[in-house]
Amino acid sequence: MIRLVYYELIKMFLKKRTYIGFGLVLVVVPLIEVAFKLEGGRFLQVATRGLAQDFFMIGNLFNGWLISYQLMNSLYIHIPLLISFVTGDILAGEATAGTYRLLLTRPVSRTKIFFTKYVAAVTYTFLFVAFLSVLSIGLAYALLGGGDLLVVDKIILVVQESEVGWRFIIGYLLALWSMLTIASISFFFSSFVENAIGPIVATMGVLILCLIVSSLPLEVFDSIKPYLFTDYLNLWQKAFHDPIPWNDVQTALMVFGAYSFASAAGAWVIFTRKDILS
Repeated sequence: MIRLVYYELIKMFLKKRTYIGFGLVLVVVPLIEVAFKLEGGRFLQVATRGLAQDFFMIGNLFNGWLISYQLMNSLYIHIPLLISFVTGDILAGEATAGTYRLLLTRPVSRTKIFFTKYVAAVTYTFLFVAFLSVLSIGLAYALLGGGDLLVVDKIILVVQESEVGWRFIIGYLLALWSMLTIASISFFFSSFVENAIGPIVATMGVLILCLIVSSLPLEVFDSIKPYLFTDYLNLWQKAFHDPIPWNDVQTALMVFGAYSFASAAGAWVIFTRKDILS
């Protein structure tokens, strides 16, 4: 099984589309963070304009932690598209290339092949989120240094510098869990189509539809919102609450886990019963 995963990862990373997400992150993250540095703190002044009359702020609040937080807050909706570029191609790519028959004639069960590909999808998602976290935090810290983190959301919270590091670790772990759900949904759509574009479009369609329902302030949708995974996509922000609402985190993890399990199970059923005609 380990050898199968190894060869699947080699095959995945030999494809050019695997590096699209990494390349975009490598361009966008430095561009945004350098722009923040050139702004010289004007972003913080605008963001806290309404607080200046009531609060007296001291210390270095415009720092790398703040930029990393804002960057994560602006990109977590767009990351699913980049992940689906690869995870949606893992099974559909075999159909597009016409290699299903050759693949399934190997003396390995379909179930092993399926889990090999699913592990590859999970591995890619982990590497992508890890790359994003290291680049965004590392570069921001190098450009602007450290300090306390000012969080302005529904509440105003100043996180001490000694706590910021482990909160970011928890935040990115929670973000990883949510992105694994996106990867699983994309992998599910990849199991019954023969073109890699289909899973990408289907995944983004589901994401957009659920986001619309989650954001509409209509009572008719209130009963289903707790069951939509998009209602918890900002789960990572819970890591910056004080105290961290672990009950809410547990609920979100269970919802994401249910979607991931259902998607993976559905993909397995389709893949193991698939009639390969080409």
